[in-house]
Amino acid sequence: MDLTVVDVPERSRYEVSADGTVVGFCAYHLIDEGVYALPHVEVDSAFEGRGVASHLMRESLDHIRERGLKVVPICPFAQAYIKRNPSYADLVHEG
Repeated sequence: MDLTVVDVPERSRYEVSADGTVVGFCAYHLIDEGVYALPHVEVDSAFEGRGVASHLMRESLDHIRERGLKVVPICPFAQAYIKRNPSYADLVHEG
């Protein structure tokens, strides 16, 4: 399965595609200068348990880091992903 993640700013989300078909997304919105809230992560149930959501989070957070932004992980999956992957802890906005 070939997974790709792209930022779709007009929809305020990162989308993950499997073999060219969008199967999930990580929603975001700007809550402060340089800070994104991550309120929702969703993956089609047919792709659950296959690492798609983790791939989506990794690629999304890497892109956010490249842009010099911080995050407020509201979604429980985003919170758990960052907790399991402490290399992303520096992205969490303290405030």
